[in-house]
Amino acid sequence: MTTFRDLFSGHAADYERYRPRYPDALFTWLAGVAPARDVAWDVGTGSGQAAVALAEHFARVIATDPSTAQLAHAQPHPRVSYRTGSAEEPDLEPASVDLATVAQAFHWFDAPRFFTAAARVLRPRGVLALITYRSSRVSPDVDPIERDFYVNVIGADWPAERRLVEEGYASVVFPPPFRDIATPSLELTADWTFEEFIGYVSTWSAVHQHRKRTGVDPLEPFARRVHATWPMGEVRTVRWELKLRVARRD
Repeated sequence: MTTFRDLFSGHAADYERYRPRYPDALFTWLAGVAPARDVAWDVGTGSGQAAVALAEHFARVIATDPSTAQLAHAQPHPRVSYRTGSAEEPDLEPASVDLATVAQAFHWFDAPRFFTAAARVLRPRGVLALITYRSSRVSPDVDPIERDFYVNVIGADWPAERRLVEEGYASVVFPPPFRDIATPSLELTADWTFEEFIGYVSTWSAVHQHRKRTGVDPLEPFARRVHATWPMGEVRTVRWELKLRVARRD
């Protein structure tokens, strides 16, 4: 039995508020490669960002997450059904899902058990999409500050699972009956103020772990360094490269 490591419930409201939104082009493409647009399953849905976007393309979206705190902040939508549940043991009928998406959550799963579950609930030619993104890009004056913070200040506080995110899930091997399909190049963007950018960084699990481990808040000195180059109220475009691993169930 997999032990659920809940690293986000303590700041679920901030997670919903400050995490970037996925581009519409992502869900348009996923809907286009799915065999039908009846049912999508958003796994590890968190606050439901991907689930609500999927609902624009699918008749019904089942969004599951083991964290009740995250689901309490999920965005309501008439075609989205939120359920508490694990990725490895979904309460779904066999061959009932056209598309399964995992947005920024696969690295927390027991991968062999999840792949078995996904193969069971996906219809023939159904699609499984693993979606992740890494560090942001803002500007030449902000990016080195963020990288130094990420690596040298809180680097020891990232969980081991973060390695999969850093590599863009490149080492993930889809087992039979899945086979990889080619994916487009996409990115997330957000037009943010300094305050919103710091709010985003505040949701990082390593920031919270650093506070617990050391009793010191690493965010305040980081915010001061960024603020020296990014004035209050100034809007800048923040970018993240999306990494996709997508497979079809044969």
